[in-house]
Amino acid sequence: MSADHTRAPVLEALADYHRKERMSFTPPGHKQARGADPAVREVLGDAVFLGDVLATGGLDDRLTRGRVLERAEELMADAVHADRTFFTTCGSSLSVKAAMLAVAGPHEKLLIGRDAHKSVVSGLILSGIEPVWVEPRWDAERHLAHPPSAAAFEEAFEAHPDAKGALITSPTPYGTCADLGAVAELCHRRSVPLIVDEAWGAHLPFHPDLPSWAMDAGADICVTSIHKMGSGLEQGSVFHLQGDLVPADLLQMRSDLLGTTSPSVLLYAGLDGWRRQMALHGRELMGGALEVAAEVRAAVEGIDGMHVNDRDDFCGAGLAMDMDPLPCVIDIDALGITGYQAADWLREHRDIDMHLTDHRRIGAQLTHADDRETAGQLLAALKDLADAATELRPAPRVEVPSPPELRMTQACLPRDAFFGPAENVPVSEAAGRVAAEMITPYPPGIPAVLPGERLTEPVLRYLVTGLEAGMNLPDAADSRLETIRVAARDFA
Repeated sequence: MSADHTRAPVLEALADYHRKERMSFTPPGHKQARGADPAVREVLGDAVFLGDVLATGGLDDRLTRGRVLERAEELMADAVHADRTFFTTCGSSLSVKAAMLAVAGPHEKLLIGRDAHKSVVSGLILSGIEPVWVEPRWDAERHLAHPPSAAAFEEAFEAHPDAKGALITSPTPYGTCADLGAVAELCHRRSVPLIVDEAWGAHLPFHPDLPSWAMDAGADICVTSIHKMGSGLEQGSVFHLQGDLVPADLLQMRSDLLGTTSPSVLLYAGLDGWRRQMALHGRELMGGALEVAAEVRAAVEGIDGMHVNDRDDFCGAGLAMDMDPLPCVIDIDALGITGYQAADWLREHRDIDMHLTDHRRIGAQLTHADDRETAGQLLAALKDLADAATELRPAPRVEVPSPPELRMTQACLPRDAFFGPAENVPVSEAAGRVAAEMITPYPPGIPAVLPGERLTEPVLRYLVTGLEAGMNLPDAADSRLETIRVAARDFA
């Protein structure tokens, strides 16, 4: 029987809850907004509270006999060609940890692209998994990392045949994609699973002109943030499963270990509604987004001092396999200012919030919600930024290391360094010591320093000069980066 994608089980159950005027003597304590502070209700509106009901014993009965969530997950799996789908309300940061824990355990090896998000590193710290880092494809000219090649994973498997599987990030926050089919094939040749952190790729299954997505490419587990490129609410995430290399009940168990026992029905509703929207109208909506993106990219290219990174920049021999055109990544190096300055100016002077910022780029994340009106506002603001650039010079210098200098030796497991005895030392004395913390420029959220890595002068200089230039380092133990948390003992 074919799935009926006109249905939205969570939304329908929520409507039924209100229609029957159910009275709750359970959490949440605001009791359908009645107990919420009036000032909060004025700002948020009652709709937020009306959608905030208990999942079990509220939206569904105490034994979940209505199968509300289960039916919604089945429809999501059908929409994206997965065998199973699991909803989570703690973001893809939880989903990717659950996936990792379902594939490897303490002291077992997992091949991981070194351009992984900080949530992956958090998973290593919690699990005690031993990472085997696979080098990304570095663009030394643009100081940018693309997903590792299949050949790099092949080499890592040959050196570590006992690895339990592999994890790769695709697309990256810059929109570049891996050759997922080739990586999946070499994993399956060894009968181990491939996890794809596809947090930025929720939209990929819904238009043929977008890059191939993980399930179609043969991945075993795919983690997707519906709130990033879809219509879900923040923290709404799903992970998909196919094949028999990872048992579904094991993946569910790992997710239950990490997840909340009080999931947000609001987030479930956003996930459910987005699936219906895409299943019924996805091709049309994504086609419109691609048209808007093409127009924006062409127009930005016409602004003096700005260059939109395109396939010629990002794809080809030694670079990315494919590219999603919706992230509009703009190189402003010719303007003589940093991405940090540009983002701050656009927010302060034009009320425009950009997504990606680094030492030479800003990024506008375009989705199916954008149209020519929002695109016009973005373009007008970018033109004004180009005119105002002279007032922002000279740009603070960020000392970006060369690709070989960025890579530091992993002296011990991330967990051992993070939880072991540690001390704070001045940053000027930290080179040669083993880091006991994670330090992550955000966005895009790829750690520059991992617990267990032996610190080097070029990376420390990069972080110090980056911080002075406006880089955001939200997880550094010392927000001013005057000191670094390091292991109290050395690791030979």
